[in-house]
Amino acid sequence: MEKLKAQQAAAARREQLAAWVQIVLGCLIGAAAYPLFLDPGKIAPGGLTGVAMILKHIGGWDIGITSLLLNIPLFIVGYRSMGRVFVVRSLAATVMFSLAIDLLKPLPSLAFDPMLTALIGGALLGIGLGLILRGGATTGGTDMVARMVHRKLPFLSVGMFLFLIDCVVVVAAAVIIGGREALYALVCIYVSDKAVDMVMLGMSKNKACFIITDEWEKVSARVMEELERGVTQLDARGAYTGTERPVVLCVLPPQEVARLKDIVRESDEKAFMFITEAHEALGEGFSRLSGE
Repeated sequence: MEKLKAQQAAAARREQLAAWVQIVLGCLIGAAAYPLFLDPGKIAPGGLTGVAMILKHIGGWDIGITSLLLNIPLFIVGYRSMGRVFVVRSLAATVMFSLAIDLLKPLPSLAFDPMLTALIGGALLGIGLGLILRGGATTGGTDMVARMVHRKLPFLSVGMFLFLIDCVVVVAAAVIIGGREALYALVCIYVSDKAVDMVMLGMSKNKACFIITDEWEKVSARVMEELERGVTQLDARGAYTGTERPVVLCVLPPQEVARLKDIVRESDEKAFMFITEAHEALGEGFSRLSGE
C-alpha cells in the first residue's frame, strides 16, 4: 500500500511539473508573437491584450503591464467561479505572459508583410495559448467573468461571450488604429483559434470507424486478428426494421483505414460504414493516457 501511494505521489508530481513546463513554454511562445509580429503590425488579436495594444496606440503604454493591470480586477471578481488550482495557475500564467511581452520587446520585428504577420503571429499566439490551456491554466480573467455571466444568463455561452469581447476589441481597433489592421486582426484571431485547437486536440488524425453489419462477429474477429486493434461493440437497434445488432467501433491510424475497408467489404458487401476524425487517441495502442 505504501509503495502504491508513493507511486501515485510521484506520478502526481510529474504531472504537475509537466503542466508548469507547458505553461511557462506557452507564455514565452505566445508572448513572442507580440514584439515579433502583432505589435509592429498593429494587429490587436482580441481579449484584454488587444485592449492593451489599443491603449498603447493611444498613449504609448506598455502592452504587457497594461494587460496585467486590466486582468487582475477580473481575477478578483471571478476567482470564486473556478477551482483554486486553476486560479493559481491562471494567475501565474497571466503574470508570466504579460511580463514576457514587455521583456521580449528587444526582439526584432518580422512584420514585413501584413498577411504573413497576421498568419504567423496568430499561429504563434495560438500555439502558446494552447500550451497554457493544456497546462490547466488560462491567461485572461475574461474566461472567469464569461463563466460568471453564463451562470447568470445561461442563454449566453462562454464561447459567445468571449467572441463578443473579441468583436468589440476589433471594432475599437478599426476606429482607433485603422480598418485594414482590424481586418488582419480577424485573420489573426481565426488562425490563433485553429492553432489552439491543434495544440489542445493534437495533430494526430486517427480515424474512428463505425461499422453496421450482419457479420459483426466476423468483422470484429478479423480486425483484432489482422490489424491487431481493439474493437468495441455498441448495442444498437435499427429504427425501421427493429433489428438489434451491435455497431462495431474501432479507432485506427489513417494508413490502416484502407485495410479495414477491405475487411468490411470482404465480410459483408451490404455493410454500412462511416468514418470520423478522432483528433487525439489515448490509451493502449496509441499515446499514453498520461500524455507522457
